[in-house]
Amino acid sequence: MNIDIPEGKDPIGYVWGELVPGIGISAANLSLAVYQHTTLGLREFEAARLRIAQINGCMFCLDWRTERDGVKVEDDFIDAVTQWRTTDAFDDRARLAAEYAERYALDHHGLDDEFWSRMTAHYSQVEIVELTMSIGAWLVFGRLNRVFGLDALCVLPKF
Repeated sequence: MNIDIPEGKDPIGYVWGELVPGIGISAANLSLAVYQHTTLGLREFEAARLRIAQINGCMFCLDWRTERDGVKVEDDFIDAVTQWRTTDAFDDRARLAAEYAERYALDHHGLDDEFWSRMTAHYSQVEIVELTMSIGAWLVFGRLNRVFGLDALCVLPKF
């Protein structure tokens, strides 16, 4: 579906900020908070984020790389995310982040005791909640942008 964007308006700013200001501005603030306030390591953060981007098919999210203090993941990191089960490029935390993102998006009812046992062996409860909120934000906002065709026009909104 394409949203009718008035001529001269920034599509992201219009949809997220003007069309539904009571929801959109808060949503944009949540989206930004995930990046600004994370305590997760860059590799596990990006493993989960990119796995959601792959599932959503969001073009902008697939091209975006989070930067921290001038550091980004390597160029072929996305290939490792695709092969998260077998790649040698991931430690246990990054692998679990990619697995959790996939299962959260595709089979959240299948998150069983065995999975949580592995997860809690590598992540604190605080980190699990943070990762869950991040995955949820990426899932909903990446899908929103993809469904409305905004992902080809997307830049991170600033409100």
